[in-house]
Amino acid sequence: MTLSLPRPRIASSQALTAFALLAPSGVFLALFTYWPVVQVLVGSLRIQGFGGAGTSGAGIWGAGTWGWGNYARLFADAHFRTAVVNTAIYAAGTILPGIALSLLFAVALRETNWLTGVLRTLVALPMLIPLVAAAALFAFIFLPEAGLLDHYLGRFGLAETNWLGDPSLALGSIIAISIWKNCGYYMLFFLAGLAGVPQDLLDAARIDGANALQRFFRITLPLLGPTLLFVGVIATLNAVTQIDHVIVLTDGGPSDATSMMLFYIYQQAHQNFDLGLASAATVVSVAFLFALSAASIRRLERGIHYES
Repeated sequence: MTLSLPRPRIASSQALTAFALLAPSGVFLALFTYWPVVQVLVGSLRIQGFGGAGTSGAGIWGAGTWGWGNYARLFADAHFRTAVVNTAIYAAGTILPGIALSLLFAVALRETNWLTGVLRTLVALPMLIPLVAAAALFAFIFLPEAGLLDHYLGRFGLAETNWLGDPSLALGSIIAISIWKNCGYYMLFFLAGLAGVPQDLLDAARIDGANALQRFFRITLPLLGPTLLFVGVIATLNAVTQIDHVIVLTDGGPSDATSMMLFYIYQQAHQNFDLGLASAATVVSVAFLFALSAASIRRLERGIHYES
């Protein structure tokens, strides 16, 4: 005759152990993730005086009126509309060229040997440089008259250009920095995706007479669909959340030419002290990113199931 321990007691003990182990992570998650989200949501609905007048020490829960006034002010603000347009241009200028260039590098450096190893390292090296440091480096490169870019362009007889001071060129210069910074990072994902493309399919297509372009567009690119979608989501998040170089190089100028969504939020919160407007802009930005990420993840899951 054998004795057995009561299963409910064992299950209860295991559950308590699991909760005890997860409790510290849950506390930190609640304090530093969910609580700030609640603060932003509440702050976006609280209408306060100009520059936060009369709210000293009260925080977002202080006296004041409540409603959708912050959102009305947000969508009526010309600076916000400019920031949205600049963000869209910046996203289009960094996502599509950045993904295309990184995919080109990945395909060119797909074979593993000492030369491709060195070239991969050189391409991926910018991802190790902090964005603030990269901005400081490009501040010297774009420096009018004395910068490296103007120095070498001058040898071809091209006129000196104020790359960061000209409203028509400033955003393009910021886009160039982002592509240089993120291209190697995206290339690593494509290299991993290319490693999963069956070589048998490529060999069979080569035997059937398909040239390199046909093999790429008919076999490699379709199989890279989930990787492309994933990199697209990462690139979109980077386009919306990376503004360190904007603050260092242009501070949103000249004439709001490089002002983007996150910089607009930073400006309203820390320069104008308009927390209601900054919170409303944050809610709109996060809602857009959440919807985009959810749709992309669903597409990504469908692609994975289709391949399997």
